[in-house]
Amino acid sequence: MPSTLPTPESLQGRPVPRVNFKARPNDQWQDVSTDELFKGKTVVVFSLPGAFTPTCSSTHLPRYNELAPTLRENGVDDIVCIAVNDAFVMNQWKTGQDAGNITLIPDGNGDFTEGMGMLVDKRDLGFGMRSWRYAMLVKDGIIDKIFIEPEREGDPFEVSDADTMLSYINPNAKIPEPVVMFSRPGCPHCARAKAALRENDIVFTDISEDQKITTSVLRGLTGRLTWPQVFVGGRLIGGADEVLAWVASSREA
Repeated sequence: MPSTLPTPESLQGRPVPRVNFKARPNDQWQDVSTDELFKGKTVVVFSLPGAFTPTCSSTHLPRYNELAPTLRENGVDDIVCIAVNDAFVMNQWKTGQDAGNITLIPDGNGDFTEGMGMLVDKRDLGFGMRSWRYAMLVKDGIIDKIFIEPEREGDPFEVSDADTMLSYINPNAKIPEPVVMFSRPGCPHCARAKAALRENDIVFTDISEDQKITTSVLRGLTGRLTWPQVFVGGRLIGGADEVLAWVASSREA
């Protein structure tokens, strides 16, 4: 069990801890201050036990990345993930997760996490000191709202998720349907479809042929032989031309 965690009420209305993070954007060492991250901005922060760990990689980070455009539409300037990991680990995790919508910040020494009162002992797992899982909305460096996972054994994940945060910011926000693309490396039509989605801030999951999705598998899933094939909310939209038409109609809606 972690030591006693702070309550949301004890943190809300307080400034975030003032620290410098040792980051490596573009593979160059750089100090990133809390002022740079938070001053004059509305920022969603989520913190988790560690990069590459199961819940963090399968659910916590991907969903924030997926909902990032929607959060920005509702007044959020940036979405920041903080973990007690070093810069090399965080950079590698971001690349592997294709999490381009998230700013990953390494709190390698645990200074920020300790200042938040969220540093907990995970030595039973060989992790050393790590962060408890939480999420918060920070406005101009002041904690507006914080969701702290319940203090019990294991790794509870009930309130710090992206959907809970979006619901707090705007209960009526329109949540986008999941978009999945089956693509082929080097396929120009796939490139067209991806460009259209990215230019319109539509987050999608790309499942490519090099992940063992062969043409026969594609046909079994979609009844079609051409690449790409795109699903939205479980519905088959089709190839590049159909995707461009769907994107255009989505803009008009």
